[in-house]
Amino acid sequence: MTQPLRPSARRTWGDAVLAVLAGFAAMTVLAAAGLAFAGAADLPDGAYPRVVAAVVVMAAGGSVDVSGDAGFLADAEAVLSVMPLSVSLAGALAVGTRFLRPLRGRAVTAPGELLLRAAPLVVLWLVLLAGFAFAARHTFGISVESPLGQDGDEDLGELGELGELLDAAPTVGFRADVPLTLLFGLLWILGLLLITLLVSRRAPLPARLVRFHEAVRPAAYATVVLLLAYVAIGTVVGLVTAVTRDRTPETLAVILLGLPNLTWLALTVGFGGAWEGLVEGPFGLPMPRLLDQVLRTPDGGTATLDVHTLAAHDARAWWLVVLAAVLLLGTGFLAAVRSSVRVRPWQHALHLAVALALAVLTVCLLGQIQARFGLSLLGIGEADALGGRVELRAVLGRTVGLALLWGAVAGFLGALLAKPVQRRRT
Repeated sequence: MTQPLRPSARRTWGDAVLAVLAGFAAMTVLAAAGLAFAGAADLPDGAYPRVVAAVVVMAAGGSVDVSGDAGFLADAEAVLSVMPLSVSLAGALAVGTRFLRPLRGRAVTAPGELLLRAAPLVVLWLVLLAGFAFAARHTFGISVESPLGQDGDEDLGELGELGELLDAAPTVGFRADVPLTLLFGLLWILGLLLITLLVSRRAPLPARLVRFHEAVRPAAYATVVLLLAYVAIGTVVGLVTAVTRDRTPETLAVILLGLPNLTWLALTVGFGGAWEGLVEGPFGLPMPRLLDQVLRTPDGGTATLDVHTLAAHDARAWWLVVLAAVLLLGTGFLAAVRSSVRVRPWQHALHLAVALALAVLTVCLLGQIQARFGLSLLGIGEADALGGRVELRAVLGRTVGLALLWGAVAGFLGALLAKPVQRRRT
């Protein structure tokens, strides 16, 4: 077998430039549109482009530190850790598509060619990510006028009077951590390129890895289709909600910034997984309100988010179980149809179990949320109307374990259902 000719350096760098620009363009447009619907376009002092840059940095795996300051008047604390997965997904699809385009049409490639194509892309990705990270910094002044009615007026009135007297006001700012951003951004882009090669059936592999094609690619492809199907269903539901209800801008903001955060959570809850978290103060999850109701407990303690607790507030949550069962069975069928007839049902079960468990583990790690802002007046009392906390994290053992089980069952049943199709194909 002759080795394919290595592409010229000029061509590989040109392909890398197009891939990187496509990825960052997709993320920037989505982040800008989502933030505009969320009202960020009205931020003062030219903050909007910097907030867009911060969202792109977080979507690309970067780290953004949030800080609070109120001088000697008060102690301020701020923490924000969340990945806007709509923006991440847009960038991943754009980069992955452009990366694969020059590789299609061949069954085998040399390892050197993959490295020559990946290296410029990774370098350019990190350079552009560093530029966004340096732009992602700003400081905001916080109004001491309560937007919440009477709640917290006493604290805020006291704080406002002291602020005017002493010419001090609380502020909150954000700044990208450039070294951590480059480290996590490197892991993000390398993981994306690896997943892209695993999922695409048309992308060539080095000759030594071709034998793993049947064991990895059909299950990986079907699992990615499952995740995208949930996003597509969530998009339809979100658009219908935006048209039929009053909170249209907020709904569109969630779709453009964090729809997979919700839809992939729905997948895990649907097959029996669980999350833990809490909501305190005036801030909370933007929507659906059902999540806020479950996580906002009377005593302020940690609550469990699963299908049982959701159904206790809205019985329609049980439809998540039906949806998960149907789509997981379809995932098993799709994986089997794309596999060789030589693969046995128990092998399908094993392949899909591993693929789904790894995908769910990734979703659980990326979907965690931690947001907190607190302000204590002169260090002796909390200004409640300016404090809040939101936390959400997966119960990993339960959720990943059930993903492994569901993947095995769906893979086995899907293989049985696919047998007539495979016979006709042969």
